[in-house]
Amino acid sequence: MDVSEILTGLYSEQGRQNPYPFYAALHAHGPIKHIPVRAEHSTVTAVAGGYDVVDRILRDPGWYKGLPPGWEEQEILRTFLSSMMFVNPPDHTRMRAVFAKTFTPRRLGALEPVVVRIVEERLDRMAEAGGHGTEVDFVADFAYPVPALVMAEFVGLPAADLAWYRQRVDWIDEYMDVSGKTPERLARANQAAEELRVYYRDLIAHRRRSPATDLISGLVEVLDAGDVDLTEDELISNLIVLFNASFVTTVYMFSNGLPLLLDHPEVTAVLPGDDALAQGCVDEVLRLESPVHFLARSAPADTDVDGVPVARDDNVLLLIAAANRDPARFPDPDRFDPHRDGPPSLAFGVGLHFCLGSAVSRLEGRIALPRLFARFPRLAVTQPFTYSGSLFLRGIDKLFVTTGEAG
Repeated sequence: MDVSEILTGLYSEQGRQNPYPFYAALHAHGPIKHIPVRAEHSTVTAVAGGYDVVDRILRDPGWYKGLPPGWEEQEILRTFLSSMMFVNPPDHTRMRAVFAKTFTPRRLGALEPVVVRIVEERLDRMAEAGGHGTEVDFVADFAYPVPALVMAEFVGLPAADLAWYRQRVDWIDEYMDVSGKTPERLARANQAAEELRVYYRDLIAHRRRSPATDLISGLVEVLDAGDVDLTEDELISNLIVLFNASFVTTVYMFSNGLPLLLDHPEVTAVLPGDDALAQGCVDEVLRLESPVHFLARSAPADTDVDGVPVARDDNVLLLIAAANRDPARFPDPDRFDPHRDGPPSLAFGVGLHFCLGSAVSRLEGRIALPRLFARFPRLAVTQPFTYSGSLFLRGIDKLFVTTGEAG
C-alpha cells in the first residue's frame, strides 16, 4: 500500500476496528512520509509513525499547535484554545504553572485510598450484578465509573452529576475525531461547552463560599489570592479539558486492556500482590492499545524532517499509536510483555503537553487491575466487542463479561 491507501484504510471502518496492520504498512515506508493533500487534513504535509520522529517533534517546543480556521466563532474551539492542552508558550507555560501548584504529589498521595475505596465498591457491585452467571457490562459497571468517580472526587464534582456530565463529554469527543467535523457534531460540541462553562462557573462560586480539599477549591484559593496569572474563564476551560482528558483515556485503558490481559492468563494469575507486574501491565496496555491515536504539530519554520520537507506552518500528523509499535524501538512490537525493556510509550504524550493527569490514570490502573483479577479470577468476555467509531480516541464502549464465582 502507498501512503494514500494506508490513510484511506485508517479512516475506514476496518481501520477504526483494527488500525495496526495499517500502522505496520506505514512503518515499511520509514519513520515519516510525505502525503498528498486530503480533504480531512488540508494543511497536513506528512505523516509520522516512527517513535524517534514523533518523540522528537513532541519534545521540541518550537513545533506548535496550529489554530483551526474560524475558531473564534465556535464555543468548543474557544474553550479548547483557552486551555493549556491546546495553547502554545508563553500562555501554556503560564497556565500549567497554576495547575502545578495544586496538582501536587501530596494531593496525589491522598488520592490513593480514594481509588482503593472506589475500586472495591465497584467490584462489590460487579459481584452483585454478575451473580449466577449473569452478564455485566464491564465498561458501564467498572471501566467508566472508577475513573469518573475518582476524578469527580479529586476535582470536586458531585457524583450525582456524572450521568449529565458524561453526555457532554461524549458530544465533545465525537467532534474531536478526524471525521467528526460535521455541522451536527459541531453544534452538539458547542452546546456541551456552553453548558459545562455554566456548570463550572456555578461550582466555582459554591467553592468560594464553602471551600473543600478538592482540586477546584485549591485552584480557586490560588486564583483569588492573586498569586497566579489566570482568569476565571481560563480556569473553567482548563477544568473542562482536564476532566475530559483524564478520565476518558482511563476508561479506555481499562476496557481496551481487559481483553488483552485475558489473553494472558499466566499474567493475570500472578498479578494480585505484585505491584511491579501491575505497573508493567499498565505500561504495556497503554503501549499496545493507546486510547489516543494521533496528534498534530505545526512546523515553526521551513524544515526537513528525516528527509521529508515541511513548510513553515504546515502540519505533521503524529501517529502515536503507530510509534508505540515501532519495530525499530520495540522488538516484536505486537507482543504483550509486561516485563518489556525499552523507551516509555507515548500514550500520554511527551514534552510541553505531557498529560497532567497521567499519574492519576497510572495509579488507578496499578490499584484496580490486581484487585479485579483477585476478586474475579475466572472473569471472561462473553460477546464480540467493537471499538468506538473514533480513531482519535479509540476504545471499547461496551464489553460484556461474566465474573464467575468470586475468588
